[in-house]
Amino acid sequence: MAIQRKELTKYLNNLLNVYEFSDYAPNGLQIEGANEIKKIAFSVSATVESVEKCCEWGADALIVHHGVFWKHQGARPVTGAHYKRIGPLIKNDINLYGFHLPLDGHIEHGNAAGIAKALKLKNIAPFGEYKKTYVGVKGEFDQKLSAKELQDKLQDILGRDVLLASDDDSRTVKGIGIITGGANNDWPQALKQGLDCYLTGEISEYNWHDAIEEGIHYYAGGHHATERFGVLSLQKHLEEEFKVETLFIDSDNPV
Repeated sequence: MAIQRKELTKYLNNLLNVYEFSDYAPNGLQIEGANEIKKIAFSVSATVESVEKCCEWGADALIVHHGVFWKHQGARPVTGAHYKRIGPLIKNDINLYGFHLPLDGHIEHGNAAGIAKALKLKNIAPFGEYKKTYVGVKGEFDQKLSAKELQDKLQDILGRDVLLASDDDSRTVKGIGIITGGANNDWPQALKQGLDCYLTGEISEYNWHDAIEEGIHYYAGGHHATERFGVLSLQKHLEEEFKVETLFIDSDNPV
């Protein structure tokens, strides 16, 4: 089966509500390629590695969370590593789609929503406001477990070590706010809403002490590890919706 680029672009933009977000990266189609799309690759980031594997597989499109253009980088020449990411996509007529904040906070296909489902949370709702849009979710635990037991559960879900800043990891946890990736300074939103846990990808030195002193359980599960869920959900969804061939390209990224 195949889908036209124009049709896929419109479908994804509507599905992920891209026009509602004030983002620091362009969302949607970042590099235009073939009109007809039969094979779609997925990856967390458009890196040299993922682009090379995408080309080797013969993809017509690559869908990622982290694309190749960022506002904070400004206008820059397409040379060096930047060219190694962009050049092969253009040469091989591969469409590149990037969905940043829309794929963080989507209530069904978002990164945070994927973790919430894996945790089997109840009463899942939008969480983590950024410029009048939500980039995460919150929920309540359906079973009794301690902060330490939650750390173990998250390590199983994420497949890596998870840091826990806590004044007492034996306390029973009740509710959690989740914003994946680099949202290390947004944990006060969880505290403000009466949640006793917060999960993101990264943690800074001062976050460790601040969270412990405020009495909230702060979990840092890795930027990459917490942001695999969105593209994986999209992969499954597009397979079912359009009957296209897909491939997930993972990366060995401990951060």
